[in-house]
Amino acid sequence: MVTLRLQKRLAASVLKCGQRKIWLDPNEVTAIANANSRQNIKKLKKDGLIIRKPTVVHSRSRTQKRAEAKRKGRHSGFGKRKGTADARMPTKVLWMRRQRVLRNLLRKYRASGKIDKHLYHDLYVKAKGNVFKNKRVLMEFIHKRKAERARAKAMSEQAEARRAKVKAARGRREDRVAAKREQTLADIAAEEAKAAPAEGSSKKEKKSKK
Repeated sequence: MVTLRLQKRLAASVLKCGQRKIWLDPNEVTAIANANSRQNIKKLKKDGLIIRKPTVVHSRSRTQKRAEAKRKGRHSGFGKRKGTADARMPTKVLWMRRQRVLRNLLRKYRASGKIDKHLYHDLYVKAKGNVFKNKRVLMEFIHKRKAERARAKAMSEQAEARRAKVKAARGRREDRVAAKREQTLADIAAEEAKAAPAEGSSKKEKKSKK
């Protein structure tokens, strides 16, 4: 049997591929064996006696399909787990992510003026103390706290308005009482003034009779 090692090596060099990619026509072994130069190999390639095999396809369709299923949460039951829960997703990483989310929200609210610096500090410390488990709980707490503050402010304003109203009414009442007292005193003084001349005339009449 004819050895075509040389022809395969030359064909691999000419076609710029590995020797395992070279196909030599088994029906034309004699013609191929006579080709001992690159020029002859090129001619055989042109005639179709030497061909470069196509690239073997390593399909990733199954891998992509499985990866998409894993993104949905499939293939992750107890039988597929190797490490502990903390090794698979460390609690420290979850804690850092949660703190960053909460602190970014607080920073954004403070910058936009939704909360003042005092409420910001109070909520910051509470977030560090594990009071809020997610952003939704923190937002609800902020809305509730702001509603309570608004309610307390409205009640204090109402109380202040009520006090001012009562004080004004008391002042008006005191003014009325004082004016009434003055009027009464003036009336008494006028009556006394009228009565004094009448008493004087009666005394003179008594003296004249004597």
